[in-house]
Amino acid sequence: MIDKGSSDESGGLLFLREVWSNFCNFSNNPFNQKVMEIKAKHGFKIDAGQDRFNETLTFLGGTFECKVSATDSRDGLCVFDTTKMTKGGPPFHFHYTQDEWFYILEGEFIFKIGDDIFNAKAGDSIFAPRQIPHTFAKINDANARMLVVYQPAGTIDEFFQQASQLPDGTLRDFERLYRIHGMEIVGPPLKFE
Repeated sequence: MIDKGSSDESGGLLFLREVWSNFCNFSNNPFNQKVMEIKAKHGFKIDAGQDRFNETLTFLGGTFECKVSATDSRDGLCVFDTTKMTKGGPPFHFHYTQDEWFYILEGEFIFKIGDDIFNAKAGDSIFAPRQIPHTFAKINDANARMLVVYQPAGTIDEFFQQASQLPDGTLRDFERLYRIHGMEIVGPPLKFE
């Protein structure tokens, strides 16, 4: 129990020390060790154009460079730097337990989140909440690149590794793969002019 009764300067300092002591005592802290536990033991830097694991994955006409993996954050989040080389994008799908956030670095995309349609260009961001169907497509021939953040990460980095090994996969193959990784395909990719 914290005593806030003292009014002199030393009492205020004692109060702050007691608050800090209680915060640092994980048994009293709601943000205890189980919640705050992390996998990465050190910070790290990933150079531009590089992947966390020195591999670039290719899927749906784009490359995916992992910058922060699920294993780095105990499945807390996963970040990909994605370059789309061809027009188009993924099928209309949703994630059971993941939110997805997109930040456009260059190029132009169209997004469908639920029934809403958004055009996005460099500097724009798009949020796709979990359990809401969504998709996107690169809409022109210019370079297009975005950061994609998945939270919580779940097995999304494993999904991209496995998907990159199915260059000629059937719709049934992809439906199965999406389902294994906590997603459902609910419609085709976006059609656009």
